[in-house]
Amino acid sequence: MRSILLIIIAVLALASCKTQQTVITSNKKPVQKPQIIKENTLVKRYPAAEDYIQRFKDIAILEMNKYGIPASITLAQGLLESGNGNGSLAREANNHFGIKCGSEWKGRTILKDDDQKNDCFRVYNNPEESFRDHSQFLLRKRYAALFELNKNDYQGWALGLKQAGYATNPRYADLLISLVERYDLHQFDKKETQIAKIKREDKVLEKVVSNIPEEKNIAASKPAVAMKIHQVNAGDTLYSISKRFGITEAEIKILNSLESDKLNPGQLLLVSK
Repeated sequence: MRSILLIIIAVLALASCKTQQTVITSNKKPVQKPQIIKENTLVKRYPAAEDYIQRFKDIAILEMNKYGIPASITLAQGLLESGNGNGSLAREANNHFGIKCGSEWKGRTILKDDDQKNDCFRVYNNPEESFRDHSQFLLRKRYAALFELNKNDYQGWALGLKQAGYATNPRYADLLISLVERYDLHQFDKKETQIAKIKREDKVLEKVVSNIPEEKNIAASKPAVAMKIHQVNAGDTLYSISKRFGITEAEIKILNSLESDKLNPGQLLLVSK
């Protein structure tokens, strides 16, 4: 009986020791691995631009499939020239690409101060008409070389548009490429085979040759597209930008959907009313 009692006491003592060891072990703080913090290299994206892309990406893809203009380029130009759809021409005239009247335009018009006082701009019934007219606007001989590029070559298109005199801004190509890459717009460009490229070239270039001839008057030799974009530099403020471009701070905020006065270097602002 005494031996049995001793065995029970020994078992209880052993169990108590294990329990105490378990408690002690559970109180140890877990070893924390060093946290690796990756530098955020993403360029700031803006909600108004994201909304614009979602609204018009399907239209841009439709135009790409019909005319071969990269959807990324069409969207980047629309973002840039309409101030994310907030510019007065986009709001009042559905004109998302700042296309001026020209002698061949027979539709409605609106007058806005641009290169000259009361410059004439085209008015569309809806944004879709503006996108279609933008495609047809590029069917001019000065842009013919662009249609020989792959329709997913957004960099070649951006550089070609600048070289062909689409806009006077010396950094126009860089601005387009920056927008394409910031918002991953190239995801909407469908790669094409060499055979498809040749068929598309023949179809589109035939339209280029037979389409609107280049106007010969002096006014038509100027860029037909209005665009005043400012890239924010370090130290820029809404006040300094407003004084530079003759536009109020409130107008800059409305045109660019700004909720605060904070600006970021590299940010693109529409600065034409």
